Amino acid sequence: MYTIKLDRIRHKNASQIAVYFDYDVSVKEHVKTFKDTHWSQTHRCFYFEDSSSKLRQFFKHIQQKSWYLDYEALRKAPKQPQVVQTSAERLLRNTTDLKQQYQQLPQSHKALLKRYVHYLKGQRLSEQTLKVYGNFTVQFLNHYKNKPIENLNVRAFRAFIEEVIAFRRYSISSHRQCISALKHLSVLLEFPKADFDSLQRPKKDKKLPVVLSRKEVIDLLRATPNLKHRTILALLYSAGLRIGELLALRCDAIDLDRMQVHIKKGKGRKDRTVKLAQAVVPLLLNYMESYAPTHYLIPGRDGQGYSAGAIRTFLKKSCTRAGIKKAVTPHTLRHSYATHMMDHGVALRHIQELLGHAKPETTMLYTHVSQQDLFEVANPLDVTISQITKNAKEQQKVLISRQGL
Repeated sequence: MYTIKLDRIRHKNASQIAVYFDYDVSVKEHVKTFKDTHWSQTHRCFYFEDSSSKLRQFFKHIQQKSWYLDYEALRKAPKQPQVVQTSAERLLRNTTDLKQQYQQLPQSHKALLKRYVHYLKGQRLSEQTLKVYGNFTVQFLNHYKNKPIENLNVRAFRAFIEEVIAFRRYSISSHRQCISALKHLSVLLEFPKADFDSLQRPKKDKKLPVVLSRKEVIDLLRATPNLKHRTILALLYSAGLRIGELLALRCDAIDLDRMQVHIKKGKGRKDRTVKLAQAVVPLLLNYMESYAPTHYLIPGRDGQGYSAGAIRTFLKKSCTRAGIKKAVTPHTLRHSYATHMMDHGVALRHIQELLGHAKPETTMLYTHVSQQDLFEVANPLDVTISQITKNAKEQQKVLISRQGL
C-alpha cells in the first residue's frame, strides 16, 4: 500500500503541514489538486496551512484513494519558534570558543560586558558592529579574567593588543576594529581620553581590490545553474550591492515600473536607489515566479534571511566551474560593477552615489583599478619593434624571442 507521511514544518514564518511521499506522478497530481497546497523549494515537499479544518479536508481528499496516511508525527506537540536571545550571549551564539570564554568570566566581568552591550546599543551601532566589538571585548575580558576590573588600564589594553591580536596575526582591519571596541570600553570605564589616544590604530592596507573582467562575470553567471543562486550573483553585480544589503532586501524593494532597486538602511544607515538592469528582469521574474518570496526577496529556511555563508560557498563552486582562478568574494562583484562603470566613463560623483559611499576618497580607489586610459598608452618596446618591422625589407615581424633576434 502506498504511504503518504504528514509532519509539521516551520515555513514562511508560520506552522505548516508538510506532505511527504516517494515520487509517483499519480500521487503528485492528486496532492496538487488539493486546494491551497503549495510547493516548498526550501523543504522539497508540498505543504498546506496547519489548521484542523485544512487537515480534515486533506484526510477526505486522500481517502478517495487507497493510500495509507501516516500522521503519527502530528500527534507530537507543535514545535515552538526559537526565542531570539537579546543578552550579551546572543553575540556569541555561533562561536563555540567565544561561548566558552564567556562562561569562564567571573560575574563582575559578565556584568561589565552586559553594561558594555547596553552602552553600544545606546550608541545605535549596527548589529554587525555590535557583534564584532562584543567578540573582541569578550576576548579582552577573558584575557584578564583573574584581574579585578578596577585594576584595568590602558597598559592592559596595549598588552592585550601585543599578546593576542598581534601575536595571532590578526589582519590590519581586525586590529583596527579591536582598538575601536576597546575605545568604547575605555569610555565606559571612564579612562582619561589622553591615555587611550596614545594607543594608535595601524594604518589601513591600501590594497587594490580584485576585479573580474566583463567576460568573467558572464562566465560566472553561466556557470551557476541554480536559478536562485544565479539571481543572487546577477543582483550583486548589476546593482553593486553589498552582501548585507542584498540579504536585507524586501520584495517591495524591486520597482519594475521604474526599473529601480531601493536599498534601505545600507552602510551608515543610508537609503539609496540604483538602476535595475534590463538583462536581469527576465531572470528576476522567473525567480519570483518559481520561488514566490513573500517577505525577504532572497529568503532562507523558514522564510528568514538567507545566509551570507551559503552565498560564499556556492560562489566558490561557480568560480571553479567557470575556470576563474582569482580570489573571488561576493564583494568582488561590487568592485567589478564600480570598475566597469569607471571604464565606461561614468562620473566619479555618480558612482559614489550608486555605491552609497560617504566619502569620494573611497570611490577614488576605482580610479587606480580602472586606469583604462593608461593601459591604452603604447608601450615603447612595442612601438620600437613596430617601427623596425615596418621598415624591414623582409616585412616580417621582429620578435624578442631567440628566433627573432
